[in-house]
Amino acid sequence: MAGKKIRVETTVDLPLATVWELWNNPEHVTKWYFASPDWHAPKAANDLRAGGAFNIRMEARDGSFGFDFAGTYTKIEKPTNLECRLGDGRSLDVKFSSLESRTVIVEEFEMEMTNSEERQRAGWQAILDNFKRYAESI
Repeated sequence: MAGKKIRVETTVDLPLATVWELWNNPEHVTKWYFASPDWHAPKAANDLRAGGAFNIRMEARDGSFGFDFAGTYTKIEKPTNLECRLGDGRSLDVKFSSLESRTVIVEEFEMEMTNSEERQRAGWQAILDNFKRYAESI
């Protein structure tokens, strides 16, 4: 079903400005952008501007597999909105909103056709949950 969107979200117990920094700074991205402990993100680059590119290298820790998660920003409204076009042409929108001293993050992305909707939702949610754990631990 091309074009179908999947939504995942979390609430982080940190203010919006802090969450924005941790989400976008490559130094931090390498510490949380993976779905499980047997994966890691050894490299990340982020040109945070409309037309700018991002690239996060994701690899299995045992070296058996890896790939680049990359795309281009189509719209940025600091610190509340990132809109991207992924390398395969799908859209990704990330919204950040303040809720008192916490931040709600909502990601909405177009499904890809290789993996099931459930698997995609679980993987993206796992990465988002990993961000929450990382951010709240520092």
